Amino acid sequence: MITVGGFNTAIDRLIRVDALRCGEINRALDEQVYPGGKGLHVAQTIAALGERVQLVGLVDAAHRNLIAQHLSKRGTLFHGVEIGASIRTCLAVQDASGRITEVLGQGPQLSAAQRDDLLLTFRRCIDESDLLVLSGSLPRGMAETTYAELVAQVHAMGKRCMVDASGKVMRHAWQAQPFLVKPNRDEITELLGRPVDDLAAAADAALELFSRGVTMPVVSMGAMGAIAVDASGVWHASIELTDIRNTVGSGDCLLAGLAVGTVRGMKLEQTLRLGVACGAANAAAEETGYVERKIVERLLPQVRVQRLADAVKRSSAESM
Repeated sequence: MITVGGFNTAIDRLIRVDALRCGEINRALDEQVYPGGKGLHVAQTIAALGERVQLVGLVDAAHRNLIAQHLSKRGTLFHGVEIGASIRTCLAVQDASGRITEVLGQGPQLSAAQRDDLLLTFRRCIDESDLLVLSGSLPRGMAETTYAELVAQVHAMGKRCMVDASGKVMRHAWQAQPFLVKPNRDEITELLGRPVDDLAAAADAALELFSRGVTMPVVSMGAMGAIAVDASGVWHASIELTDIRNTVGSGDCLLAGLAVGTVRGMKLEQTLRLGVACGAANAAAEETGYVERKIVERLLPQVRVQRLADAVKRSSAESM
């Protein structure tokens, strides 16, 4: 069983327009609505790949049935912690060129009781899980150290934990030394305080995370692919797509593939290949944060994976 903590559940709206004109009236050509949030994307993609998965997240009365039925159809067990306020709404507007503008809702402010209920629900899942994933932003009212604290608890129970977050939440979580972190180009630039704009810089960044105790850091670089490091070395995987429809959620699907490869005991190069194929399958589809297994399997042979270098794990003192 893989447990995903995707606490800040959302309703995703994807609106297509001919052209997005700020300050003017824009008429939608098409609109689609899905249950969303990074953790939900990860969980439903794990299920699509054939692994048992459960998701812990917020839900409100208005959307409980929608989210539960959606995830049930996709083979995901949902532990929804209900709150009185509305969960957040995230809006993506795509113009005719394929460019996407996102507006991410802030979401509800949690009370201490609601926060504790959410965390207790997640902690109850640790013992039965082979792997745990913490993905996305935290609801307001939760401390920015929350992921770090949960990583420590997962470690204490002899389990592995993956983290995909940004800003101070990622900074604290990284220092807790989870099994895997997956920052994208912007997130790793913020985390390390230096530009990471090419593959060489991404490899250096991943090596630094590795040297500081992250067992398998992965840096996603958009169209350039992804860099990953473990004791076997530094690896790069990429794929060329001719038909890109919606890149939003591709990083979440990448993480799902990494999680599945990990619980299946795959080597890093195989795990990274699966992750990149999942990210590409999302980008080639219309729905945000979901893949079809048959599409992933079709794309797998097209993913190019190469070993770039050795990974020498330095001590914390040497890496400072």
